[in-house]
Amino acid sequence: MKRRGLAWVFPLLILLWVSEGAGLEAPGDAIVGVWNTPDSDARIEIYRCGPEYCGRISFLQEPTYPPDDEEGMAGMPKVDRLNPDPGLRWRPLVGLTFLEGFRYEGESLWDRGRIYNPENGKLYRARISLDGNDRLMLRGYWGVSLLGRTETWVRCAALGPPGA
Repeated sequence: MKRRGLAWVFPLLILLWVSEGAGLEAPGDAIVGVWNTPDSDARIEIYRCGPEYCGRISFLQEPTYPPDDEEGMAGMPKVDRLNPDPGLRWRPLVGLTFLEGFRYEGESLWDRGRIYNPENGKLYRARISLDGNDRLMLRGYWGVSLLGRTETWVRCAALGPPGA
């Protein structure tokens, strides 16, 4: 039996290190992180999903239904109960991916994305832009960009520690 050395391991480790380092410096990654919504009622984690960017709900100020919930779900974790697909109505909102398909277009613009609104069960086209490093503008629209609204989110690191 011929013995093979471990000489191949070192070049492989260098290749992996270089390829990971190159991905971290992509200009599109400027939106990656955790963002606070305008009312501070939710935090959204934006992350890479392949060549695109996606976002999920990572925190809800009120993660359970109130005692006077009209559908009898008082105290239960909030779910995607208005989803048009009955099979998806029991998905928890915390952890729900509701931003998908954003591609970095350059000049602090991510376009061609979609945003799902669990408050009405509808899907909209969307784009994201950055104002500086810690302010994100999310524009959701129906059809053309003029028929929509824009929300400004603030990067959580810019808010300081929780409870501050």
